[in-house]
Amino acid sequence: MIIKAPLLALTSILALSAGLVANGQAQASDLITGDTVGSASAKKTLVFRMTTDGPRNNDETVAEGYSKLFKAFIAKRPDWKIELQMMSGDIGQEQARLLEQARSGNAPDCAAVDSFVLPLFKKAGVLRSFSPYFQKDEIDQLFPFIRTGITGSDGKIYAWWWSTDLRVLYRNKEIIPDAPQTWDDTKKAALASVKQGMEGILFNGGRYEGTTFDWLANFWGQGGKLVDDAGKPIFGEGDNRAKFIKAVNYYHDLVTSGAAPKRVATIGNYDDFNAAAAAGTTALFVGGNWQINQLKTTLEPEDFAKWTFSPLPGPTADQRSTGTGGWTVASFAKDEEKVNMCADLAREVYMGPANDVQQQLPTRADLYDKYPVFSTDVNKAFRDALKVGQARPGAPVYPEISNQIQIMMGKVLTGTQPTEAAVDEAFKASLDAYGRL
Repeated sequence: MIIKAPLLALTSILALSAGLVANGQAQASDLITGDTVGSASAKKTLVFRMTTDGPRNNDETVAEGYSKLFKAFIAKRPDWKIELQMMSGDIGQEQARLLEQARSGNAPDCAAVDSFVLPLFKKAGVLRSFSPYFQKDEIDQLFPFIRTGITGSDGKIYAWWWSTDLRVLYRNKEIIPDAPQTWDDTKKAALASVKQGMEGILFNGGRYEGTTFDWLANFWGQGGKLVDDAGKPIFGEGDNRAKFIKAVNYYHDLVTSGAAPKRVATIGNYDDFNAAAAAGTTALFVGGNWQINQLKTTLEPEDFAKWTFSPLPGPTADQRSTGTGGWTVASFAKDEEKVNMCADLAREVYMGPANDVQQQLPTRADLYDKYPVFSTDVNKAFRDALKVGQARPGAPVYPEISNQIQIMMGKVLTGTQPTEAAVDEAFKASLDAYGRL
């Protein structure tokens, strides 16, 4: 999952609209207002519920890029207008509300669905098939974990997963010259940074999906599995339990040794890492690929030059993984013409063009060569890291597993419960949730 920034202030939206009018671009076929794309008199309406991946992005350059894409899209379809419904920053709550609306038949025609909850929507049978609207060669170009994520049990695709991300280890090269290759290397590097006045390695450890997802690479890198082929939790059994406990103890040891500050148990926001880097209080953190551009914007050029990233370490240098998330576009429309329109939106605005505008990693291998921005050394490194990427399992019980891991992590990192007991409680609660599905 990618964490979104706040919406544009109303004044910024009005200024953008005013600028379009001033430039003589407010034609009936390409008008963008705060909540509409297209002519108000258009006969057909597509209701699209979206994140800030659009004309309301808080970055003016990104907002302008999306505005151009949406205007070009609607200019080809003068009979249509798009009504934009914006999600709040509470993505979990928003996605739960969207699913309930879909079940009751009150969902928007088209919407952004977070990849990690897509299995719940597929299981509920509320998504319309996109198979008629995407060619086989388009689907074949998707990374394998992306194809699996959007495909239903009937072999049809039910969403278009257009952007992905991954987690890496950021470090200040002046403080930590060499990239840690293992967990032991990471601990030593973090402790060395503490001796130089830093607070050690930072990572999400609070009640937050990022806590689960960032940490899971340590379990997956050992070959651990959360669920079996039927979607039943198995992380608390046999060899999986041993690997799970080992991965939890890695984080626990970072805190108890002083290699990570105790406050990681309350961190639930990637912005905290950017702030710490800007303040010069950390030299090491687990973050998302998108943060490289945020650091470039936040830091002075001479300070940004000190920062780099490397793949997440594993218990050994050969045992590595990284979590891969991202956003999909899916349709709930009863009208097939609107399903087609939603699929066209996913293809023409988001599949490639939006990746380019927002520099969010494409899910199609061929797009890395099409857009120059993804040919940079940085994005080539991200593309290579995706080779060991792993998406959250396509099981309806995953959200509850994640919730239990977050609770468990809080207990372990604060020392209120031993690791094994906390893991066993999380596993039992996850099994109970599976039984209720």
